[in-house]
Amino acid sequence: MASRRGDIVKTLKKPEDRLDVFPAFMKVAGRRVLVVGHGAEAAAKVRLLGETNAKIVVISNTVEQDLREAIDLFEAEHVAEGFRPAHLNGAALVFTAQENWDLDKAVVDAARIMGVPVNAVDKPELCDFYTGALVNRAPIAVAITSTGVGPVLSRHIRARIEAMLPRATGQLARLAESFREAASKVIADGGLRRNFWARFFSGSVATNLYAGKPDAARADAQRLLNGMADEPGFVWLVGAGPGAEDLLTLRAQRLLQEADVIVHDALVPAGVVSMGRRDAERISVGKRKGAHSVAQNEICDLLVELGTKGLKVVRLKAGDPMIFGRAAEEMEALRAGGIGFEIVPGVTAAFAAAASAQIPLTLRGVASNLVFATGHNAKSETLPDWAGLALKGATVAVYMGRTVAAAVADKMIGAGLKPQTPVAVVENAAHADERLFAGTLSELAVLSNRAEIEGPVLIVIGEAVGHAALHKAETLVPLDVARAAVA
Repeated sequence: MASRRGDIVKTLKKPEDRLDVFPAFMKVAGRRVLVVGHGAEAAAKVRLLGETNAKIVVISNTVEQDLREAIDLFEAEHVAEGFRPAHLNGAALVFTAQENWDLDKAVVDAARIMGVPVNAVDKPELCDFYTGALVNRAPIAVAITSTGVGPVLSRHIRARIEAMLPRATGQLARLAESFREAASKVIADGGLRRNFWARFFSGSVATNLYAGKPDAARADAQRLLNGMADEPGFVWLVGAGPGAEDLLTLRAQRLLQEADVIVHDALVPAGVVSMGRRDAERISVGKRKGAHSVAQNEICDLLVELGTKGLKVVRLKAGDPMIFGRAAEEMEALRAGGIGFEIVPGVTAAFAAAASAQIPLTLRGVASNLVFATGHNAKSETLPDWAGLALKGATVAVYMGRTVAAAVADKMIGAGLKPQTPVAVVENAAHADERLFAGTLSELAVLSNRAEIEGPVLIVIGEAVGHAALHKAETLVPLDVARAAVA
């Protein structure tokens, strides 16, 4: 349905696309809120109201243990008598949870005569208002309710929002409130003031507060107010994990939403990069084996340059930035350039691969050491140090090892590791197209010739692999090759 008046077009949503309730927040601080009831449902409402500064009054001749504990915990007043309309005088809200239709209906009728909004627990047809699932980050609150699917959906959404909002969000809001008046006086221009608040909530102020450094956060806020144009940039070296979006850490998700610029590797899936702020600049510095589009020193220079401009930068790396992620060079460059930075860990490929294949990387009595190694140094003439550790029973996770698999196998067998040592190979760990292969060390050389395995590969070698759930794994040696060898 649409109407035109001048150049303005108004479009009305269909009735089914509109809400039957109007979301609002009631002021209850210092005001009486009644809970009429004796049992678990009344206790649940007392606990919910305990998140506020309301004066909670419980009205019931008797109370069950659950409700008694809630009354004591939140210092509620208990009026040990049956409900009377006079109890409603001066009340802001009333909840009735007597688990009896007639008794609840009597409270509802009295409340409407007195003009007090009323909620009858589990009786939506009697309610003036609904209570949703509450996310408390005082003075910030998020309430979710659904009149259709009901509390199950509300609780699910609440869990998602709880995870998204750091516990210190309320502290950040209170800090912002303490600067509100000063910001209004010092920054007269509305556009500059909006920019100040954008930087306040997404820059070093928020970062320090979430890291448990309130004094540093306040100092940064004051410096920002004193000279916004001089606010330093900041770089986060963020682990994107193995590629699955739901394996990204909550901190990584938050920072992607706050970054001005996202500098990402080729191995980071587009779906993860797209989780960034819509207006953030995205710069690909894709580095794949044999096709390094941007040299590491150029990446380091880019991060320093962006930080010098006062931008908030997320350097998004596959896996964990501290494990074969070239983070040391970038940290050194940022220190030299005077740019602040922070490391945000991610799920490294070895852990993702082990989880998918149910490989116990350590196992009592079998493998008490875990080695992260890169296959690149297997091309050297000398035996890599980690091969010696494997001989002592360690589980070895070899990153980027497909093309040098034959060299890895030859050197480890030559050093004395049994050819029958179990091996697992995981391609594209934690991705939808993940593949799992199983075999022995003597068969690992075949991997170098399997051109169809094009994704990132992680090789796990050690006796612990023999205790994994590999019954659905493909064989390292293709069946046609195995048959030909037998023939």
